[in-house]
Amino acid sequence: MLEAIIFDMDGVLIDSEYSYFEAKDSILKDEGIIVPSSYHSKFMGTSYLYTWETMKKELDLSQSADTYIKEMINRRKEIIKRDGIKPIKGAQDLIKRLKSAGAKLAVASSSPLTEIEKSLTEIGIYADFSIITSGEEVEHSKPAPDVYLLAAKRLGVKPKNCIAIEDSPNGSIAVKKANMVGIGFANPDYPTLDLVSDVVVNTFSDLDYVKCQAIYQQFAK
Repeated sequence: MLEAIIFDMDGVLIDSEYSYFEAKDSILKDEGIIVPSSYHSKFMGTSYLYTWETMKKELDLSQSADTYIKEMINRRKEIIKRDGIKPIKGAQDLIKRLKSAGAKLAVASSSPLTEIEKSLTEIGIYADFSIITSGEEVEHSKPAPDVYLLAAKRLGVKPKNCIAIEDSPNGSIAVKKANMVGIGFANPDYPTLDLVSDVVVNTFSDLDYVKCQAIYQQFAK
C-alpha cells in the first residue's frame, strides 16, 4: 500500500534551476569559459560538491570546489533577492491537496538543509512535510538512492511503499534505485530531459491523492 509521497525540491517544488544555471554561467564566464545550457542539465539533482568537483575536472578550473560553491551560493542569493523564490506552478496547491487527503509527505533534496527550510517556508509549505532530508546528510549524492532511503527510514515506512516525484535524470534514477514508484515532472518551460520515471507529467493541476494511489497500484512491485 502507498504509505508516503516524497518530493525533490529544486525543479519540483521551487523553480530554482534557472538561478543555478545563471550563477554557474557567470562564474564560468569570469574564468573565460562558456558552456551550452545543456551542460548544466546533467548536474540537476546532484549535490553542490559533486557538481563543482566534476566541473573542476572537466573544465580545468583553477580554484577549489569549495571556493566555487561559496561563490555560487553568493551569486544565487543576489539572483533570488532580485527575483524572489518562485514556486513551480501548481506545486503549492498539490501539496495542500495531498495533505488534506491525509497523505504523509516528505522532501528528499540534494540542496543544503538551511536552503530547503528557507525555500519551503517562503512559499508556505514547509509545515506540510513530516520529514525533510538533505544531500548534506548522506554519503552519496543522487543518482545514488541514499537521500530517498533516509527519508523513508525517518518516515518509518518501506521504500517500496513510497512514491517519489523528481524532475531530473539523476533524481529519477535515484528513485528507481530506492525501489520507489517514480513520478517524473517534465517542466514545459525547460528542455526535455531523459527521465526513467514510471509516469511522467508536465503539470500538477490534475494530480491528487487518488491518482497517486492509482499510479502506485499500477507500478508497485
